[in-house]
Amino acid sequence: MYKPLVVVTGKNGQLGWELSQLKVLNQFQFDFLFIDKEEMDMGNPASIPAFFKQYKPQYFINCGAYTLVDKAETEKELTLAINATSVGVIAEECAKINCTLITISTDYVFDGNGTSPYLPNQATDPLNYYGFSKREGEELAMKINPKTIIVRTSWVYSYHANNFVKTMLRLMKERSELKVVGDQVGSPTWAADLAEALIKIVEQLQAGNTHYGIYHYSNSGVISWYDFAVAINKIAGLSCNVLSIQTSDYPTPAKRPAYSVLDKESIVNDFGIKLIDWKSSLRKCISLLS
Repeated sequence: MYKPLVVVTGKNGQLGWELSQLKVLNQFQFDFLFIDKEEMDMGNPASIPAFFKQYKPQYFINCGAYTLVDKAETEKELTLAINATSVGVIAEECAKINCTLITISTDYVFDGNGTSPYLPNQATDPLNYYGFSKREGEELAMKINPKTIIVRTSWVYSYHANNFVKTMLRLMKERSELKVVGDQVGSPTWAADLAEALIKIVEQLQAGNTHYGIYHYSNSGVISWYDFAVAINKIAGLSCNVLSIQTSDYPTPAKRPAYSVLDKESIVNDFGIKLIDWKSSLRKCISLLS
């Protein structure tokens, strides 16, 4: 029986890995091909058309990205190649074969000066080069391929790869005290939940749903990085003393938005995605890590 092909980039990243775990655990109506730079190097956009000569996917989920936010301030050429130029080439190749492109973006496209959750159609104004490169990728994809869905997300963590939750767990076991920024506010996203949401979107599209455009997804609830760290400490049963500090006390090469809460109403309405409370997802992830 014929099954549509879904290509997923970034197979070794948090989200790509979680999607591959869903593939292992479930019987889907799709064939999946998980790839990384060995199969298609997004650092070299000119190499991408060759991949599409070999494969003709019906859906292309782009989880591949340059995500080293501070390093992006100096590695601008590579950041732009992976996060923008390559996304444009992928969109072009997808458009040629009538393939739907789903590409993952970030809360960092916003300036962080908001006071209410950012709507998908709200004006963007990134504070750092990583956010700028992701916005460029969004604009190229939307302009080149009408069948594009952009899913912006925030504060992603997972059982796999490096992330805030795993770093906190390690440091809390090593140290008696930790200082964490308390004046940056947003919503965490367990990559496993986002992976399930992406699969549901693909299933909906395959069933005839024709919604395209920009969407937001994260777990529900609004917290600071300090609140997040306190919850990690408590759920893991650790006794580290977590202290709240200001962003100004912890300068970084790339500026971070102070407020990056995303409005997720449209992804709920258009695709029937259920939002999951951040704390229940954090508990599940920590139980897997302990």
